[in-house]
Amino acid sequence: MLKQRARLVAATIFTLDCVLIAVAFFLAFWVRHDLAPWLWPESFEGTFYPLASYLPLLPVALAVWAPLLWFSGRYRSHRTVPLLREIAAIVRPTVTAAGILILVVYALRLDAQLLAGDKISRLWLFVFPTLAGALLISEKIALRLTSRWVRARGFNYRTVVVVGGGPQARAFAKAIHQQRHWGYRLLGFFTAGPENHRPEIGGHPVLGTLDELSRFVEQNVVDEVFFAVSRRELEGLEDLYLSLQEQGILTRFALNFFPHTQARVQLDELNGVPLLTFTTSPNSAFQLALKRTLDVVLSLVLLALGLPVVLLVALAIKLTSSGSVLFRQTRCGLNGRRFTLYKFRTMVEDAEERRRELLHLNEMDGPVFKLRRDPRVTGLGRLLRRFSLDELPQLWNVLKGDMSLVGPRPPIPEEVERYQRWQRRRLAMKPGLTCLWQVSGRNELDFQRWIELDLQYIDSWSPWLDLKILAKTIPAVLSGRGAS
Repeated sequence: MLKQRARLVAATIFTLDCVLIAVAFFLAFWVRHDLAPWLWPESFEGTFYPLASYLPLLPVALAVWAPLLWFSGRYRSHRTVPLLREIAAIVRPTVTAAGILILVVYALRLDAQLLAGDKISRLWLFVFPTLAGALLISEKIALRLTSRWVRARGFNYRTVVVVGGGPQARAFAKAIHQQRHWGYRLLGFFTAGPENHRPEIGGHPVLGTLDELSRFVEQNVVDEVFFAVSRRELEGLEDLYLSLQEQGILTRFALNFFPHTQARVQLDELNGVPLLTFTTSPNSAFQLALKRTLDVVLSLVLLALGLPVVLLVALAIKLTSSGSVLFRQTRCGLNGRRFTLYKFRTMVEDAEERRRELLHLNEMDGPVFKLRRDPRVTGLGRLLRRFSLDELPQLWNVLKGDMSLVGPRPPIPEEVERYQRWQRRRLAMKPGLTCLWQVSGRNELDFQRWIELDLQYIDSWSPWLDLKILAKTIPAVLSGRGAS
């Protein structure tokens, strides 16, 4: 019953969100068509296209926004989630949807019978997602304030009891007491240890022993039971848990097995077996699928637009030095998977054989070899490296799935063998053509800072971060700053 109620609430809020996006759509048109010309008549002279020119974008906007919002986790119970995190769950899909909408209008240039890109106001493209985000955030704040007001007056609360009397159980009771807007009412504790002889714990009564919990649940209104016990005690609580399950009581376990871990924890299932998953890298299937879609689409576009440049570079390499046009090298990808990386050759043909002769000149600390004035680099190669044109063939690696447009640079196996254990975590995400290091100085960074930026990227990754890095990469590459 509770799950059905939660689904109904989620579906209602989701429907309201879609309605608010549609309202923002028409409000943005009113701002551009009526309000802006009224406020600044001299800046908005000339023809303004009617609403009919915009309407084909409404189903596109809803088709993009709706799944982004649904998979953002916005529609789960957020009793204990901070407001800023909830706002972030709205801002990220809103910004992503706005970017996709702009691509639809300006990059794809839909057929003129359906939508002419030049008929869509740039001001409207800015106002629409801004208003949509503002309305969605306002809705979230209103719902939050309303629910807090209702719970503060004794409505819509859930009664809970805590199994355990240790520090973890006491900390949980303290949090419930301090955060009354969560809507929990703590009835007391059930313990099996010496705490059972105490009349109360943290200002809440000890209601009895573990053997008495089932009877208490039968005679009182209990919505949830929290188990805050040690790993050693869990095995002996199976019968108690099953009795609560038989009565339909929602139970929660504080699974703080590894208190010093920095990994995110989630519960998965494999063939009916529940699995507790610890991960330090992004694992949202929807967001990773979005990243892969972006990789494929942009790689195809860049390869198509850059084909003349690719042919010219290949011809220039062939005419200015002996050897193959492409340089192939084994690199390490996701979790150490090996693949063949492709680049335009920028060095002399026997560069790999001469590498050992230059190791004593290495200017980079750590296991990486970098030499600013590398004598193996050809004159044309220096130009290609300066503007990263030598990396154009790696778009094929991206299409194959070995790499991503954005991600840590793929190391060679010899470097990985010299990594410290904590440095191997940079392999936990698919390597890329650009990342934070590319827009933060490229080869001007030392190896320690390079690794730190890669781990920062992994820890804070989102599709929006990829778009920001791609946008910053363009001026960084054109300026040639930090290239070698």
